[in-house]
Amino acid sequence: MNRLPILFVLAAIPLWGATAAADPAKPHLVVTPTTLDFPIEGGPAQVVLENRGGIPLNIHAIRLVEGTDFSVATQARALAPGEKLPVTITYNKSKLRNQAFGGLQILTNDESYPVAPHQPNDHIAGVALRANSSCLLSLMVFIPLLGMLLVLLVPKGREDLVKWVALSIAAVPTVLAVYLYAKFDPNVSMQSGNYGLQFIQHSVWIPSFNVEFYFGVDGLSVSMLILTALVSLVAVGASWGITKQVRGYFAMFLLLEAGMMGVFCALDFFLFYIFWEVMLLPMYFLIGIWGGPRKEYAAIKFFLYTLAGSVLMLLVLIALYYNSAETTLVSGQPAAHTFDLMKLSYLNSRLFASPSLTLLGFDFAKICWIGLFIGFAIKIPMFPFHTWLPDAHVEAPTAISVILAGVLLKMGTYGILRINFGILPEATQWAGTAMAVFGTINILYGAFCAFAQKDLKKLVAYSSVSHMGYCLVGMAAFTQTGFNGAMMQMFNHGTITSMLFILVGVLYDRAHTREIDKFGGMATQMPKYAAFFGFAFMASLGLPGLSGFIGEALVFLGAFPVYRIITILAATGVIFTAAYHLWALQRIQLGKWNEIWTDKSIFPDLTLRETLTLVPMAAIVLLLGFYPMPMLTLINNGMNDLLQHVTGHAAAGALALVP
Repeated sequence: MNRLPILFVLAAIPLWGATAAADPAKPHLVVTPTTLDFPIEGGPAQVVLENRGGIPLNIHAIRLVEGTDFSVATQARALAPGEKLPVTITYNKSKLRNQAFGGLQILTNDESYPVAPHQPNDHIAGVALRANSSCLLSLMVFIPLLGMLLVLLVPKGREDLVKWVALSIAAVPTVLAVYLYAKFDPNVSMQSGNYGLQFIQHSVWIPSFNVEFYFGVDGLSVSMLILTALVSLVAVGASWGITKQVRGYFAMFLLLEAGMMGVFCALDFFLFYIFWEVMLLPMYFLIGIWGGPRKEYAAIKFFLYTLAGSVLMLLVLIALYYNSAETTLVSGQPAAHTFDLMKLSYLNSRLFASPSLTLLGFDFAKICWIGLFIGFAIKIPMFPFHTWLPDAHVEAPTAISVILAGVLLKMGTYGILRINFGILPEATQWAGTAMAVFGTINILYGAFCAFAQKDLKKLVAYSSVSHMGYCLVGMAAFTQTGFNGAMMQMFNHGTITSMLFILVGVLYDRAHTREIDKFGGMATQMPKYAAFFGFAFMASLGLPGLSGFIGEALVFLGAFPVYRIITILAATGVIFTAAYHLWALQRIQLGKWNEIWTDKSIFPDLTLRETLTLVPMAAIVLLLGFYPMPMLTLINNGMNDLLQHVTGHAAAGALALVP
């Protein structure tokens, strides 16, 4: 056997337990520990500095970076060989927040450490300081990955066990999402520190590339995490009818859930991009293997469109990284550039907007904004990048259509808010009118296309294109009401459209067709199904009292003072939306029974499992329709902070229900 490849592999494995012998002719600083965890109640803790070299070690300074909650007495002195110096750092707990992160820097003449920026004679050893770091978000992201491994370990032929394992695993993030909602403090804002983030977990991941493992949530992402957990659990229930390669299906599904969760948690651009790409592979296989007759075409089309957007995003990611300013990692180590989304947004946005900064001869910020926007617009999907969606929806299994419409489309608008609006606020204002125009096109174009559909699933798919247009209009208004309306629309559309695709799947399971003209009078045969069908359609068309109404109303209230004509045109979409929903409802549920179905017994009413997948969504739709304050309170401070960042001023009023 050729052992040469094995030797190469062994040579590449780092010897973690080995430490290089110190040169006796040089100083050698050893810091213990390199990460300092403080008690939640606050107080002092110590790190020990030891000189293990053969000559004196000069400590030029001991200082804190990015840790306003910590304090340390600055000391400058020399350590003799073998001497130890305990350094006390105190954590002063803040009343505004319950988490703190910072870095301690020891500037020495030990050349084994990185050189301090602009101080060639100083070398920096760093210590990460953290108090009350949370692993909640990591559990929500990585438990589905653990579940994927468990599913693959289930013995072949035990398909029922696979389904129950997948359901149990998907239930865990949902329970954690309920806990997240209960413990999330809506009063935390940018003024509280930590950029208004909560449940933070922050450490260095790849120090050589300045990549950090940075998780956290704020008012912008918390509702999306809750939506992802809920829709994923419901989608597992909707997948119970899968009989082909069951282990592979649920393994891919849980990998997809982990990727979706990670996108909404990640606050390092590189980490965000990793999770964004993680979603691509399982979705490709879930459509391409378990889809309908044209599954290969739909899967490849989805893959190519999304990959094209990802390439644009990657190019902009690299450009932003190399044009970002010097900073420090959370460990205290200096970094020439950063992937930290919060630092890119709040410390580098003015740098990116500099007129002197260009890319390919054009304004740097505007070119980057357009590249990012196209990448995210493909996922929304926004006209004219929408053509992959109807094919993907029609060919995808029911549960995957639920995930596509319920969660994946929201990643496009979330990415624009988090990254375009956050990192490039000046370019965002420059592009505001164009966003509103494209949003209005989406609303009207999607509605007219839905009118033309004979396939019920395509009708619902084009309705999603139309409804996501409201999000763009609300975002482009740059008002608190518009921002709140866009976020409400994102969440409410996720719950409503999940119901719609489950209902389409129920009908297809019985009739093996989705052609609208082949149905009629279904309410007489399936009354419970007809009740949920009518409820979901009324919510989707924006009936007051159901959650579909409040998002659209807030969008129009927020956008009208800014874009009067555009808002009037967008509002006409409500009429067309109601028309195609009522048209489909009348053709399928009302009228005479279609005589092509001579055996009515093939249309049993909803089963218990099907009902259980619909009830949670219906309850949320009804609750937020009559009382939207739980969601508005949750998102308000986060959206206000974003508005202030983009426009330079905060909204007036607690919840800014008026523009």
